Amino acid sequence: MMSHTALLTIAVAGVATLLLLILRVKVQPFVALMVVSIGVALAAGVPAADLVKTIEDGMGATLGHIATIIALGAMIGRIIELSGGAHAFAHSLIERFGSRRTPLALTVAGFVLGIPVFFEVGLIILMPIAYGVARAARKPLLVYALPMGAAMLTVHAFLPPHPGAVAVAATIGASQGLMLLLGLPVTAVVALLGYLVSRRLTRREYPMDPAVYAEVYGEPEAGTEGGSAPAPVEGGHATAVLTKPAPSETDARPPSFGMVLALIVTPILLILLGTIGQNALAEGSTLRAVLTVLGAPMVALLIDVALCGWFLGARRGWNRAHIAEVMGSALPPVAMVILVAGAGGVFGKVLVASGIGDAIADVLDRTGLPVLVLGFLTALALRAAQGSATVALITTAGILTPLLQRADLSTGQLSLVALAMGAGALALSHINDAGFWMFTKLAGLDVASGLRTWTVLTTVMGCAGFALTAALWPLV
Repeated sequence: MMSHTALLTIAVAGVATLLLLILRVKVQPFVALMVVSIGVALAAGVPAADLVKTIEDGMGATLGHIATIIALGAMIGRIIELSGGAHAFAHSLIERFGSRRTPLALTVAGFVLGIPVFFEVGLIILMPIAYGVARAARKPLLVYALPMGAAMLTVHAFLPPHPGAVAVAATIGASQGLMLLLGLPVTAVVALLGYLVSRRLTRREYPMDPAVYAEVYGEPEAGTEGGSAPAPVEGGHATAVLTKPAPSETDARPPSFGMVLALIVTPILLILLGTIGQNALAEGSTLRAVLTVLGAPMVALLIDVALCGWFLGARRGWNRAHIAEVMGSALPPVAMVILVAGAGGVFGKVLVASGIGDAIADVLDRTGLPVLVLGFLTALALRAAQGSATVALITTAGILTPLLQRADLSTGQLSLVALAMGAGALALSHINDAGFWMFTKLAGLDVASGLRTWTVLTTVMGCAGFALTAALWPLV
Protein backbone atom coordinates (compact mmCIF):
# COMPACT_ATOMS: atom_id res chain seq x y z
CA MET A 1 0.00 0.00 0.00
CA MET A 2 1.43 3.38 -1.01
CA SER A 3 1.86 6.14 1.51
CA HIS A 4 -0.41 9.18 1.47
CA THR A 5 2.54 11.32 0.43
CA ALA A 6 3.26 9.16 -2.62
CA LEU A 7 -0.42 9.10 -3.63
CA LEU A 8 -0.73 12.87 -3.26
CA THR A 9 2.45 13.38 -5.32
CA ILE A 10 0.92 11.24 -8.08
CA ALA A 11 -2.32 13.25 -7.87
CA VAL A 12 -0.51 16.60 -8.12
CA ALA A 13 1.61 15.29 -11.02
CA GLY A 14 -1.57 14.04 -12.71
CA VAL A 15 -3.40 17.37 -12.46
CA ALA A 16 -0.24 19.24 -13.56
CA THR A 17 0.11 16.93 -16.57
CA LEU A 18 -3.57 17.44 -17.40
CA LEU A 19 -3.13 21.22 -17.37
CA LEU A 20 0.09 20.96 -19.41
CA LEU A 21 -1.56 18.76 -22.06
CA ILE A 22 -4.62 21.03 -22.39
CA LEU A 23 -2.88 24.42 -22.17
CA ARG A 24 0.57 23.93 -23.69
CA VAL A 25 0.33 20.90 -25.95
CA LYS A 26 -3.28 21.79 -26.95
CA VAL A 27 -4.47 18.21 -26.57
CA GLN A 28 -8.26 17.82 -26.74
CA PRO A 29 -9.59 17.65 -23.12
CA PHE A 30 -11.22 14.22 -23.65
CA VAL A 31 -7.94 12.69 -24.83
CA ALA A 32 -5.97 14.51 -22.11
CA LEU A 33 -8.29 13.25 -19.35
CA MET A 34 -8.12 9.67 -20.64
CA VAL A 35 -4.30 9.70 -20.94
CA VAL A 36 -3.87 11.21 -17.46
CA SER A 37 -6.42 8.81 -15.93
CA ILE A 38 -4.54 5.78 -17.30
CA GLY A 39 -1.17 7.19 -16.23
CA VAL A 40 -2.39 8.03 -12.70
CA ALA A 41 -4.03 4.59 -12.32
CA LEU A 42 -0.84 2.73 -13.29
CA ALA A 43 1.42 5.00 -11.22
CA ALA A 44 -0.83 4.58 -8.16
CA GLY A 45 -0.75 0.80 -8.39
CA VAL A 46 -4.11 -0.09 -9.89
CA PRO A 47 -3.52 -3.66 -11.21
CA ALA A 48 -3.17 -3.78 -15.00
CA ALA A 49 -5.91 -6.43 -15.13
CA ASP A 50 -8.34 -4.02 -13.43
CA LEU A 51 -7.42 -0.94 -15.47
CA VAL A 52 -9.90 -1.43 -18.33
CA LYS A 53 -12.74 -2.30 -15.95
CA THR A 54 -12.02 0.83 -13.86
CA ILE A 55 -12.15 2.99 -16.99
CA GLU A 56 -15.35 1.33 -18.23
CA ASP A 57 -17.01 1.69 -14.82
CA GLY A 58 -16.11 5.38 -14.60
CA MET A 59 -17.25 6.13 -18.14
CA GLY A 60 -20.43 4.05 -17.88
CA ALA A 61 -21.54 5.37 -14.49
CA THR A 62 -21.11 8.97 -15.62
CA LEU A 63 -22.58 8.71 -19.10
CA GLY A 64 -25.49 6.63 -17.82
CA HIS A 65 -26.60 9.72 -15.89
CA ILE A 66 -25.74 12.55 -18.20
CA ALA A 67 -25.53 11.59 -21.89
CA THR A 68 -29.30 11.48 -22.46
CA ILE A 69 -29.94 14.67 -20.49
CA ILE A 70 -27.30 16.71 -22.33
CA ALA A 71 -28.44 15.39 -25.72
CA LEU A 72 -32.15 16.10 -25.06
CA GLY A 73 -31.35 19.57 -23.68
CA ALA A 74 -29.34 20.33 -26.82
CA MET A 75 -32.27 19.21 -29.03
CA ILE A 76 -34.68 21.55 -27.22
CA GLY A 77 -32.27 24.46 -27.64
CA ARG A 78 -31.75 23.65 -31.33
CA ILE A 79 -35.50 23.55 -32.12
CA ILE A 80 -36.06 26.86 -30.28
CA GLU A 81 -33.12 28.38 -32.18
CA LEU A 82 -34.04 27.23 -35.70
CA SER A 83 -37.76 27.91 -35.34
CA GLY A 84 -36.96 31.58 -34.74
CA GLY A 85 -38.24 31.25 -31.17
CA ALA A 86 -35.13 32.70 -29.53
CA HIS A 87 -35.22 35.86 -31.65
CA ALA A 88 -38.97 36.26 -31.18
CA PHE A 89 -38.63 35.80 -27.42
CA ALA A 90 -35.85 38.40 -27.10
CA HIS A 91 -37.66 40.97 -29.27
CA SER A 92 -40.88 40.49 -27.27
CA LEU A 93 -39.00 41.17 -24.04
CA ILE A 94 -37.47 44.34 -25.49
CA GLU A 95 -40.94 45.58 -26.47
CA ARG A 96 -42.34 44.77 -23.02
CA PHE A 97 -39.51 46.41 -21.07
CA GLY A 98 -39.32 49.54 -23.21
CA SER A 99 -36.31 51.33 -24.66
CA ARG A 100 -34.96 52.63 -21.33
CA ARG A 101 -34.78 49.16 -19.83
CA THR A 102 -33.58 47.31 -22.92
CA PRO A 103 -30.31 46.16 -21.23
CA LEU A 104 -32.42 44.55 -18.49
CA ALA A 105 -34.69 42.96 -21.12
CA LEU A 106 -31.66 41.42 -22.86
CA THR A 107 -30.34 40.23 -19.48
CA VAL A 108 -33.65 38.45 -18.84
CA ALA A 109 -33.57 37.02 -22.38
CA GLY A 110 -30.02 35.75 -21.82
CA PHE A 111 -31.01 34.19 -18.50
CA VAL A 112 -34.18 32.44 -19.74
CA LEU A 113 -32.82 31.32 -23.13
CA GLY A 114 -29.59 30.27 -21.42
CA ILE A 115 -31.44 27.44 -19.65
CA PRO A 116 -32.02 25.25 -22.74
CA VAL A 117 -29.40 26.81 -25.08
CA PHE A 118 -25.66 26.30 -24.67
CA PHE A 119 -23.68 29.47 -23.86
CA GLU A 120 -21.78 29.70 -27.16
CA VAL A 121 -24.93 29.13 -29.23
CA GLY A 122 -26.95 31.60 -27.13
CA LEU A 123 -24.29 34.27 -27.64
CA ILE A 124 -24.43 33.85 -31.42
CA ILE A 125 -28.26 33.98 -31.38
CA LEU A 126 -28.61 37.06 -29.15
CA MET A 127 -25.59 39.17 -30.09
CA PRO A 128 -27.14 40.33 -33.41
CA ILE A 129 -30.14 41.58 -31.40
CA ALA A 130 -27.77 43.53 -29.14
CA TYR A 131 -26.13 44.94 -32.30
CA GLY A 132 -29.50 46.11 -33.62
CA VAL A 133 -30.53 47.72 -30.33
CA ALA A 134 -27.16 49.50 -29.94
CA ARG A 135 -27.43 50.76 -33.52
CA ALA A 136 -30.95 52.12 -32.98
CA ALA A 137 -30.13 53.74 -29.60
CA ARG A 138 -26.65 54.95 -30.66
CA LYS A 139 -25.31 53.67 -27.34
CA PRO A 140 -22.19 51.56 -26.68
CA LEU A 141 -22.73 47.90 -27.59
CA LEU A 142 -21.25 46.79 -24.28
CA VAL A 143 -24.19 48.33 -22.35
CA TYR A 144 -26.41 45.62 -23.87
CA ALA A 145 -24.00 42.77 -24.55
CA LEU A 146 -22.16 42.55 -21.21
CA PRO A 147 -25.07 41.77 -18.82
CA MET A 148 -26.74 39.55 -21.45
CA GLY A 149 -23.65 37.40 -21.97
CA ALA A 150 -22.91 37.18 -18.24
CA ALA A 151 -26.48 36.04 -17.50
CA MET A 152 -26.12 33.21 -20.04
CA LEU A 153 -22.77 32.13 -18.58
CA THR A 154 -24.28 32.10 -15.07
CA VAL A 155 -26.96 29.60 -16.06
CA HIS A 156 -24.37 27.57 -17.99
CA ALA A 157 -22.15 27.21 -14.91
CA PHE A 158 -24.86 26.57 -12.31
CA LEU A 159 -27.90 24.73 -13.67
CA PRO A 160 -28.92 21.48 -15.36
CA PRO A 161 -29.29 20.52 -18.20
CA HIS A 162 -25.86 22.11 -18.84
CA PRO A 163 -23.12 19.48 -18.91
CA GLY A 164 -20.97 20.63 -15.97
CA ALA A 165 -23.91 20.84 -13.56
CA VAL A 166 -25.37 17.51 -14.74
CA ALA A 167 -21.98 15.79 -14.40
CA VAL A 168 -21.42 17.19 -10.89
CA ALA A 169 -24.89 16.05 -9.77
CA ALA A 170 -24.24 12.55 -11.09
CA THR A 171 -20.74 12.32 -9.57
CA ILE A 172 -21.41 13.59 -6.05
CA GLY A 173 -24.99 12.35 -5.72
CA ALA A 174 -26.77 15.72 -5.73
CA SER A 175 -30.39 16.06 -6.86
CA GLN A 176 -30.90 17.92 -10.13
CA GLY A 177 -34.38 18.86 -8.92
CA LEU A 178 -33.00 20.47 -5.77
CA MET A 179 -30.23 22.12 -7.78
CA LEU A 180 -32.97 23.76 -9.87
CA LEU A 181 -35.18 24.56 -6.86
CA LEU A 182 -32.31 26.23 -4.98
CA GLY A 183 -30.30 27.34 -7.99
CA LEU A 184 -32.96 29.20 -9.98
CA PRO A 185 -33.47 31.94 -7.36
CA VAL A 186 -29.71 32.11 -6.72
CA THR A 187 -28.86 32.47 -10.41
CA ALA A 188 -31.69 34.99 -10.94
CA VAL A 189 -30.27 37.20 -8.18
CA VAL A 190 -26.73 36.74 -9.54
CA ALA A 191 -27.87 37.71 -13.07
CA LEU A 192 -29.64 40.80 -11.68
CA LEU A 193 -26.49 41.74 -9.75
CA GLY A 194 -24.51 41.26 -12.97
CA TYR A 195 -26.84 43.70 -14.70
CA LEU A 196 -26.32 46.31 -11.94
CA VAL A 197 -22.53 45.85 -11.85
CA SER A 198 -22.33 45.99 -15.65
CA ARG A 199 -24.08 49.39 -15.58
CA ARG A 200 -21.17 50.67 -13.52
CA LEU A 201 -18.53 48.95 -15.67
CA THR A 202 -19.98 50.39 -18.89
CA ARG A 203 -20.03 54.02 -17.70
CA ARG A 204 -16.67 54.49 -19.34
CA GLU A 205 -16.15 53.73 -23.02
CA TYR A 206 -13.74 51.10 -24.29
CA PRO A 207 -11.80 50.79 -27.55
CA MET A 208 -13.82 48.94 -30.17
CA ASP A 209 -12.68 46.96 -33.20
CA PRO A 210 -13.41 49.11 -36.30
CA ALA A 211 -14.88 46.10 -38.15
CA VAL A 212 -17.42 45.49 -35.39
CA TYR A 213 -18.05 49.22 -35.00
CA ALA A 214 -18.81 49.50 -38.72
CA GLU A 215 -21.10 46.47 -38.50
CA VAL A 216 -23.06 47.93 -35.59
CA TYR A 217 -23.10 51.66 -36.31
CA GLY A 218 -21.95 52.02 -39.91
CA GLU A 219 -18.56 53.33 -41.01
CA PRO A 220 -17.16 55.90 -38.51
CA GLU A 221 -16.81 59.43 -39.78
CA ALA A 222 -13.32 60.62 -40.64
CA GLY A 223 -11.48 61.88 -37.59
CA THR A 224 -13.84 60.15 -35.12
CA GLU A 225 -12.98 57.10 -33.14
CA GLY A 226 -15.53 54.34 -33.52
CA GLY A 227 -17.36 52.83 -30.73
CA SER A 228 -16.23 55.31 -29.37
CA ALA A 229 -12.55 54.64 -29.70
CA PRO A 230 -12.04 51.59 -31.87
CA ALA A 231 -8.62 50.09 -31.71
CA PRO A 232 -7.77 47.32 -34.19
CA VAL A 233 -8.37 43.89 -32.66
CA GLU A 234 -6.67 40.97 -34.31
CA GLY A 235 -9.15 38.66 -35.99
CA GLY A 236 -12.14 40.92 -35.32
CA HIS A 237 -13.39 40.81 -38.92
CA ALA A 238 -14.80 37.31 -38.44
CA THR A 239 -17.76 38.69 -36.51
CA ALA A 240 -19.53 40.35 -39.42
CA VAL A 241 -21.23 37.14 -40.56
CA LEU A 242 -22.96 36.76 -37.17
CA THR A 243 -24.69 40.11 -37.20
CA LYS A 244 -27.49 39.12 -39.56
CA PRO A 245 -30.51 37.69 -37.73
CA ALA A 246 -30.69 33.94 -38.19
CA PRO A 247 -33.63 33.20 -40.50
CA SER A 248 -36.39 31.00 -39.20
CA GLU A 249 -36.50 27.58 -40.87
CA THR A 250 -40.10 28.24 -41.84
CA ASP A 251 -41.92 31.14 -43.42
CA ALA A 252 -44.66 30.95 -40.80
CA ARG A 253 -44.98 33.61 -38.13
CA PRO A 254 -42.32 33.24 -35.43
CA PRO A 255 -43.43 31.46 -32.25
CA SER A 256 -45.14 33.62 -29.64
CA PHE A 257 -43.44 34.82 -26.48
CA GLY A 258 -45.78 32.72 -24.32
CA MET A 259 -45.17 29.58 -26.38
CA VAL A 260 -41.37 29.81 -26.12
CA LEU A 261 -41.51 30.62 -22.39
CA ALA A 262 -43.90 27.72 -21.72
CA LEU A 263 -41.64 25.27 -23.57
CA ILE A 264 -38.56 26.45 -21.66
CA VAL A 265 -40.34 26.29 -18.29
CA THR A 266 -42.13 22.93 -18.81
CA PRO A 267 -39.19 20.58 -18.04
CA ILE A 268 -38.12 22.77 -15.11
CA LEU A 269 -41.61 22.58 -13.59
CA LEU A 270 -41.81 18.81 -14.13
CA ILE A 271 -38.42 18.26 -12.44
CA LEU A 272 -39.41 20.54 -9.54
CA LEU A 273 -42.78 18.76 -9.12
CA GLY A 274 -40.95 15.43 -9.04
CA THR A 275 -38.59 16.71 -6.34
CA ILE A 276 -41.43 18.21 -4.28
CA GLY A 277 -43.46 14.99 -4.65
CA GLN A 278 -40.58 12.86 -3.37
CA ASN A 279 -40.11 15.12 -0.36
CA ALA A 280 -43.74 15.94 0.49
CA LEU A 281 -45.86 12.90 -0.42
CA ALA A 282 -46.08 9.57 1.36
CA GLU A 283 -44.15 6.62 -0.06
CA GLY A 284 -46.36 4.30 -2.05
CA SER A 285 -48.86 6.96 -3.10
CA THR A 286 -49.88 6.92 -6.76
CA LEU A 287 -49.39 10.67 -7.18
CA ARG A 288 -45.85 10.44 -5.82
CA ALA A 289 -45.05 7.61 -8.25
CA VAL A 290 -46.45 9.58 -11.22
CA LEU A 291 -44.59 12.78 -10.25
CA THR A 292 -41.36 10.82 -9.69
CA VAL A 293 -41.50 9.43 -13.23
CA LEU A 294 -42.53 12.72 -14.86
CA GLY A 295 -39.98 14.63 -12.77
CA ALA A 296 -37.01 12.45 -13.71
CA PRO A 297 -34.82 14.88 -15.73
CA MET A 298 -34.56 12.43 -18.62
CA VAL A 299 -38.36 12.00 -18.85
CA ALA A 300 -39.08 15.73 -18.36
CA LEU A 301 -36.71 16.68 -21.18
CA LEU A 302 -38.02 13.90 -23.43
CA ILE A 303 -41.58 15.23 -22.97
CA ASP A 304 -40.36 18.74 -23.79
CA VAL A 305 -38.54 17.58 -26.93
CA ALA A 306 -41.83 16.09 -28.14
CA LEU A 307 -43.71 19.31 -27.30
CA CYS A 308 -41.08 21.47 -29.04
CA GLY A 309 -41.18 19.19 -32.09
CA TRP A 310 -44.96 19.55 -32.28
CA PHE A 311 -45.56 23.20 -31.36
CA LEU A 312 -42.45 24.77 -32.93
CA GLY A 313 -42.08 22.27 -35.77
CA ALA A 314 -45.05 20.21 -37.01
CA ARG A 315 -47.68 22.88 -36.31
CA ARG A 316 -45.62 25.45 -38.18
CA GLY A 317 -45.02 23.46 -41.35
CA TRP A 318 -42.04 21.22 -40.63
CA ASN A 319 -42.43 17.63 -41.84
CA ARG A 320 -41.28 14.68 -39.75
CA ALA A 321 -38.04 14.23 -41.69
CA HIS A 322 -37.11 17.88 -41.12
CA ILE A 323 -37.90 17.68 -37.39
CA ALA A 324 -35.69 14.59 -37.11
CA GLU A 325 -32.94 16.37 -39.06
CA VAL A 326 -33.08 19.42 -36.74
CA MET A 327 -32.95 17.18 -33.65
CA GLY A 328 -30.03 15.25 -35.14
CA SER A 329 -28.17 18.47 -35.94
CA ALA A 330 -28.09 19.27 -32.20
CA LEU A 331 -25.94 16.22 -31.42
CA PRO A 332 -22.57 16.76 -33.18
CA PRO A 333 -21.76 19.96 -31.21
CA VAL A 334 -22.45 18.25 -27.85
CA ALA A 335 -20.88 14.86 -28.63
CA MET A 336 -17.42 15.98 -27.48
CA VAL A 337 -18.89 17.65 -24.37
CA ILE A 338 -20.52 14.33 -23.44
CA LEU A 339 -17.24 12.46 -23.99
CA VAL A 340 -15.31 15.01 -21.89
CA ALA A 341 -17.84 14.53 -19.08
CA GLY A 342 -17.41 10.75 -19.37
CA ALA A 343 -13.62 11.08 -19.27
CA GLY A 344 -14.00 13.23 -16.16
CA GLY A 345 -15.96 10.35 -14.64
CA VAL A 346 -13.07 8.02 -15.49
CA PHE A 347 -10.62 10.37 -13.75
CA GLY A 348 -12.85 10.45 -10.66
CA LYS A 349 -13.15 6.64 -10.65
CA VAL A 350 -9.37 6.26 -10.91
CA LEU A 351 -8.88 8.62 -7.94
CA VAL A 352 -11.22 6.45 -5.85
CA ALA A 353 -9.92 3.04 -7.03
CA SER A 354 -6.26 4.01 -6.49
CA GLY A 355 -6.77 5.37 -2.97
CA ILE A 356 -5.76 8.87 -4.08
CA GLY A 357 -9.28 10.12 -3.33
CA ASP A 358 -8.98 9.12 0.32
CA ALA A 359 -5.53 10.68 0.57
CA ILE A 360 -6.86 13.96 -0.87
CA ALA A 361 -9.87 13.75 1.46
CA ASP A 362 -7.52 13.44 4.46
CA VAL A 363 -5.53 16.51 3.41
CA LEU A 364 -8.66 18.58 2.71
CA ASP A 365 -10.17 17.42 6.00
CA ARG A 366 -7.15 18.75 7.86
CA THR A 367 -7.56 22.21 6.31
CA GLY A 368 -10.63 22.61 8.51
CA LEU A 369 -12.45 24.37 5.66
CA PRO A 370 -16.15 23.59 5.17
CA VAL A 371 -16.92 21.40 2.14
CA LEU A 372 -18.88 24.27 0.58
CA VAL A 373 -15.77 26.48 0.62
CA LEU A 374 -13.58 23.65 -0.69
CA GLY A 375 -15.98 23.05 -3.59
CA PHE A 376 -15.94 26.72 -4.53
CA LEU A 377 -12.18 27.21 -4.20
CA THR A 378 -11.25 23.99 -6.04
CA ALA A 379 -13.53 24.80 -8.98
CA LEU A 380 -12.27 28.39 -8.99
CA ALA A 381 -8.62 27.29 -9.07
CA LEU A 382 -9.21 24.79 -11.88
CA ARG A 383 -11.31 27.30 -13.83
CA ALA A 384 -8.54 29.91 -13.55
CA ALA A 385 -5.87 27.37 -14.48
CA GLN A 386 -7.36 25.67 -17.55
CA GLY A 387 -10.29 27.83 -18.69
CA SER A 388 -13.19 25.44 -19.31
CA ALA A 389 -16.03 25.71 -16.78
CA THR A 390 -17.21 22.19 -17.67
CA VAL A 391 -13.78 20.59 -17.20
CA ALA A 392 -13.31 22.52 -13.93
CA LEU A 393 -16.63 21.22 -12.57
CA ILE A 394 -16.08 17.62 -13.65
CA THR A 395 -12.53 17.51 -12.23
CA THR A 396 -13.59 19.19 -8.96
CA ALA A 397 -16.38 16.66 -8.47
CA GLY A 398 -13.94 13.78 -9.00
CA ILE A 399 -11.44 15.23 -6.51
CA LEU A 400 -13.98 16.00 -3.77
CA THR A 401 -16.29 12.96 -3.98
CA PRO A 402 -14.40 10.86 -1.38
CA LEU A 403 -14.45 13.79 1.09
CA LEU A 404 -18.16 14.39 0.47
CA GLN A 405 -18.94 10.70 1.03
CA ARG A 406 -17.14 10.90 4.37
CA ALA A 407 -18.98 14.05 5.38
CA ASP A 408 -22.36 12.24 5.30
CA LEU A 409 -24.25 15.18 3.80
CA SER A 410 -27.95 15.29 2.95
CA THR A 411 -29.08 15.49 -0.69
CA GLY A 412 -29.95 19.16 -0.15
CA GLN A 413 -26.47 19.91 1.20
CA LEU A 414 -24.84 18.04 -1.70
CA SER A 415 -26.95 20.11 -4.10
CA LEU A 416 -25.66 23.30 -2.48
CA VAL A 417 -22.08 22.01 -2.76
CA ALA A 418 -22.76 21.46 -6.49
CA LEU A 419 -24.01 25.05 -6.77
CA ALA A 420 -20.92 26.32 -4.92
CA MET A 421 -18.78 24.50 -7.49
CA GLY A 422 -20.84 26.23 -10.19
CA ALA A 423 -20.05 29.59 -8.58
CA GLY A 424 -16.33 28.77 -8.76
CA ALA A 425 -16.67 27.76 -12.42
CA LEU A 426 -18.45 31.03 -13.26
CA ALA A 427 -15.66 33.25 -11.93
CA LEU A 428 -12.36 34.24 -13.56
CA SER A 429 -13.27 33.78 -17.23
CA HIS A 430 -10.09 35.09 -18.85
CA ILE A 431 -7.66 34.51 -21.73
CA ASN A 432 -7.53 30.70 -21.48
CA ASP A 433 -11.35 30.45 -21.75
CA ALA A 434 -12.94 30.04 -25.19
CA GLY A 435 -16.01 31.91 -23.90
CA PHE A 436 -13.83 34.96 -23.09
CA TRP A 437 -12.50 35.10 -26.66
CA MET A 438 -15.93 34.55 -28.16
CA PHE A 439 -17.49 37.37 -26.15
CA THR A 440 -14.66 39.85 -26.68
CA LYS A 441 -14.51 39.22 -30.44
CA LEU A 442 -18.28 39.59 -30.87
CA ALA A 443 -18.30 42.72 -28.70
CA GLY A 444 -15.27 44.16 -30.51
CA LEU A 445 -13.14 44.42 -27.35
CA ASP A 446 -9.37 44.13 -27.07
CA VAL A 447 -7.86 41.83 -24.43
CA ALA A 448 -7.28 44.56 -21.83
CA SER A 449 -10.88 45.80 -22.11
CA GLY A 450 -12.17 42.23 -21.92
CA LEU A 451 -10.24 41.65 -18.68
CA ARG A 452 -11.55 44.93 -17.22
CA THR A 453 -15.17 44.12 -18.06
CA TRP A 454 -15.98 40.46 -18.74
CA THR A 455 -13.42 38.94 -16.35
CA VAL A 456 -14.22 41.39 -13.53
CA LEU A 457 -17.97 40.88 -13.96
CA THR A 458 -17.86 37.06 -14.04
CA THR A 459 -15.64 37.04 -10.94
CA VAL A 460 -17.94 39.37 -8.98
CA MET A 461 -20.92 37.25 -10.00
CA GLY A 462 -19.18 33.98 -9.09
CA CYS A 463 -18.30 35.29 -5.61
CA ALA A 464 -21.87 36.57 -5.15
CA GLY A 465 -23.23 33.18 -6.22
CA PHE A 466 -21.08 31.47 -3.61
CA ALA A 467 -22.18 33.92 -0.90
CA LEU A 468 -25.85 33.25 -1.71
CA THR A 469 -25.26 29.50 -1.70
CA ALA A 470 -23.53 29.73 1.68
CA ALA A 471 -26.48 31.76 3.02
CA LEU A 472 -28.83 28.88 2.07
CA TRP A 473 -26.70 26.24 3.87
CA PRO A 474 -28.41 26.61 7.30
CA LEU A 475 -31.82 26.17 5.62
CA VAL A 476 -31.24 22.69 4.13
